[in-house]
Amino acid sequence: MARHSAPPQDKDAAERKVIATNRKARFDYTVIETCEAGIELRGSEVKSLRAAKAQLVDAYATIDEGQIYLRQLHISPYDPASYDNHEPMRTRRLLLHKAEIRRLRTKLEEKGLTMVPLSLYFRDGKVKVELALVRGRREYDKRAKMDDRRARNEIRSIMRGERLE
Repeated sequence: MARHSAPPQDKDAAERKVIATNRKARFDYTVIETCEAGIELRGSEVKSLRAAKAQLVDAYATIDEGQIYLRQLHISPYDPASYDNHEPMRTRRLLLHKAEIRRLRTKLEEKGLTMVPLSLYFRDGKVKVELALVRGRREYDKRAKMDDRRARNEIRSIMRGERLE
């Protein structure tokens, strides 16, 4: 008798509950490569993240002494955690394999590259960070991207039959 099993699921298809996204990063930078990292948190930080109280706007990652750290990530204090609350802007360690950190370090040595978080989310009950290796965009590149977006929207609206005035 043959056994039937469920089709294999992709790792990316697993349930993802997005906490915060850094929309400005995709506009300000050209994304070269992304990776997923765990993040070392305190209990009150996790409670605050469950309430989606995080901001990624100015956050960036650095590599110091073989460890990778996320800086300038703002997680609001959790009010019920009275005396044991966390500092909102503290530096948090990211969890990656040593080989992955070494690979990222060699890429970061290139001129003009940096690491920024694109999103913060829960996967299987654990907080994960989508970290991107990025290169800064010039002002004229940003304008060109806005013009392209505007043109695509105009074409889309014409195709729908909407009138432009």
